[in-house]
Amino acid sequence: MAVLGLITHTTTYKYAKPVTFGAHRAMFLPRRGSTARLLGWSAETNIRSKIHWVSDARSNAVTVIAPSEPGSELTFTFRVRGVYFGIRGIEAFPLEARADEVPIQYTPDEWNDLVGYLRPHAEDPDGSLATWTKSFVAGDRDQTVDVLRRMLAAFGNQFSYRARETEGTQTPGETLRTKSGTCRDYAWLMTEALRRLGFASRFVSGYLYDKALDGGEVGMTGSGATHAWLQVFLPGGGWMDYDPTNQINAGFDLIPVAVARHPGQAIPLEGSWFGDAKDYLGMSVSVTVNKIGEFADPSEG
Repeated sequence: MAVLGLITHTTTYKYAKPVTFGAHRAMFLPRRGSTARLLGWSAETNIRSKIHWVSDARSNAVTVIAPSEPGSELTFTFRVRGVYFGIRGIEAFPLEARADEVPIQYTPDEWNDLVGYLRPHAEDPDGSLATWTKSFVAGDRDQTVDVLRRMLAAFGNQFSYRARETEGTQTPGETLRTKSGTCRDYAWLMTEALRRLGFASRFVSGYLYDKALDGGEVGMTGSGATHAWLQVFLPGGGWMDYDPTNQINAGFDLIPVAVARHPGQAIPLEGSWFGDAKDYLGMSVSVTVNKIGEFADPSEG
């Protein structure tokens, strides 16, 4: 089954008086591939701007927006319409034998291609991350699927989701110390933990489709905003999604926009403005991901 969907992503910055703006960079276009087809997209601002699209080194689509006039409010509205085929769970893919147990045995070519996603990025000054990571491996023949499931479940059992207005991502050590964080914090902690077990892992920013919201019900954690999770490269399966916030790794829920070695490379929207710091009044973000139709996937015969 394939889903025809509409994504609307609006961000508004407000100021006490008109200020001037530098260029902004946005990541809102879902990554195209075997699971997604983009039918149309647009980027608009409430003030006159020059807009163009580029691709970064990881093949993420980046929208560059240069406002050409001052204002006391700056609103970005991004819309995407496309077809999404969903991701099957790991059980649907016959992993190669070298991926059955931890550590995974990557080939020399894979190692060269994946080294940036295998090497830990965050520091672990007190060893807390290493200690937590080791708790998921029990012996010499730990099954890959079991380790991934145990780590995913730990976020539901050990941590409390905590939204916050401040931008940025906590260090893995801070998330472990407080046993709380946002989706970006959870994704970064799991990414770095898996790297220390020899898994090639990358940080993902994107959108969360929540079918409960189509019916006006309370949805999953992280819906209504941009979302973050991670992908793990498993020989035989490829890059597989894992969302520690909602403990899911398959289905139509996760729509990737940007992949990165670390969260700083996958910021949904960033830019600059010029004026007195006290004039900044804050920002608001609204994201809706709606299903507007569905049809049979022709690849399923």
